[in-house]
Amino acid sequence: MNRSTERILTTHVGSLARSPDLSAMIRARESGQEHDAAELEREIDEAVREVVKKQAEAGIDIIDDGEQGKLSFNGYVNSRLEGFELRPSTLAGRGPWAGTREAAAFPEFYARNAPQGAPAGGGTTGGGFGGIVTCVGPVKYKGHSAVTRDIGRLKAAAEGLPHEELFMPSLGAAYIAATRPNEFYKSDEEYHQALADAMYEEYCAIIDAGLTLQVDEPRMIMYWTMHPDKSIEEARAWAQRSAEITNYSLRDIPLDRVRFHTCYGIDIGPRVYDIELKHMIDILVTINAGAYSFEASNPRHEHEYHLWEDVKLRDGQVLIPGVISHTTNLVEHPELVTERICRYARIAGRENVIAGADCGFAAGGGGQPDIHPTVVWAKFGALAEGARLATRQLWP
Repeated sequence: MNRSTERILTTHVGSLARSPDLSAMIRARESGQEHDAAELEREIDEAVREVVKKQAEAGIDIIDDGEQGKLSFNGYVNSRLEGFELRPSTLAGRGPWAGTREAAAFPEFYARNAPQGAPAGGGTTGGGFGGIVTCVGPVKYKGHSAVTRDIGRLKAAAEGLPHEELFMPSLGAAYIAATRPNEFYKSDEEYHQALADAMYEEYCAIIDAGLTLQVDEPRMIMYWTMHPDKSIEEARAWAQRSAEITNYSLRDIPLDRVRFHTCYGIDIGPRVYDIELKHMIDILVTINAGAYSFEASNPRHEHEYHLWEDVKLRDGQVLIPGVISHTTNLVEHPELVTERICRYARIAGRENVIAGADCGFAAGGGGQPDIHPTVVWAKFGALAEGARLATRQLWP
């Protein structure tokens, strides 16, 4: 994993908007509908080429495929894991924030703004279609050819374009367990271990191909928001189990090949009931990753940079604070981005900071993204310019 040894490097979290036509084709494939498989592969190839080119042109150093070939950051694993079936459920069709502390506090807002299409970061249905994806048999990984295609597409698209590094997001085992009920394993521990063993195969494929692995695990700190009946201590206990599952799934993978992302989901809402980072930061830093990617620019969390003043990172570890937000169509001023970067550089050291985004801009998959793609590219431009300005300040 590259570090900001000579200048502030830039990256983002992963998902970028897919075209409506591509989204529809992927949903048809995932739901078993008739579709032209060869045409879909060509469309994904072209989408990856385009999104990689745009990242490079915007000045992003550490790039990915925008998850163009995936249903969503969450739902894509349904076709890569054996042992699951789609079951009818009363949860089907609910908005992704139904039943949360936020929806309880602001029912009119969430009724008006309930998104259409696939569940977003807080979804409870495991990316299913009209039901809930449920574990009904032994969990095994069967996505080897799919992840190999993803890797090949990204490498081919990046060839000849300016970039420092390639990364690929992959879903965390604890998130899968939290969003897909278990009807097969005798205990949660057995279920979690089986999921971790399965996803380990995807992680190794990404690492072995020379890419940096990003493990996506938003439920680690979203649990309290999603479960109004749980206390802070119960949420911390869940986060601790999540960290343990994650570390087991990363066993023997070198620290400097992994970045870990957690966030509060794709909620373009009040966000009053995001759990405060002070309740989770001690657990977050137990994750065996070389970099931590987290929300740092939205108004509910920007002040939390002070918490990192009391955290001692392990040698070589890097912070990837979000210095642009996925919760607003406002394009951040580059000088504000610079200030955000420099705060963390003063705390962790300039070489230990990579400028990132709070969350993915299209992690929920289908439908229209809340932040228009043209605005996202403008935000990426502001991110890159802010990093250039920060470099001038930090390397005078």
